[in-house]
Amino acid sequence: MTAPTTLSILRALSAEHRQRLMRIPREVMFPQGTRLFEEGGRADRFWIIRTGTVALDLHVPGRRAAVIETLGHNELIGWSWLFAPHVWHLGAEATSPVRAYEFDATAVRTMCQDDLAFGLSVTQWVGDILAHRLHSTRTRLLDLYAPYGSGSVV
Repeated sequence: MTAPTTLSILRALSAEHRQRLMRIPREVMFPQGTRLFEEGGRADRFWIIRTGTVALDLHVPGRRAAVIETLGHNELIGWSWLFAPHVWHLGAEATSPVRAYEFDATAVRTMCQDDLAFGLSVTQWVGDILAHRLHSTRTRLLDLYAPYGSGSVV
């Protein structure tokens, strides 16, 4: 499932705030199969996908990681960088070759603290994505495990 386009940076931030944010990234490329981050790792950066796809996954003990959502063009990879303790809550893997803009989380958090209007916009954008991802995670886990873990008797 892909996030609705309303969560895209193009619609979430004003032109002024988007331009300000887009002054600082560096362009990066990831081959298919590259792990961008693992659950529990330090969330010190984030990405906006230019081309390609990235699968967000959740470690499930005793099973393969559950893919929660697949992200594509103009979508944000990572929200944990914004909220303490700045540790990834999911994992991410390139499912095709990916080109992305990479942002230094510390620099963006500093920009948010220095300009409260900018900070509010970024926080609202990332918060909306977080809410969407939590819903996607819940739905996906119910799809995968509800018949076995719901407690209902068939």
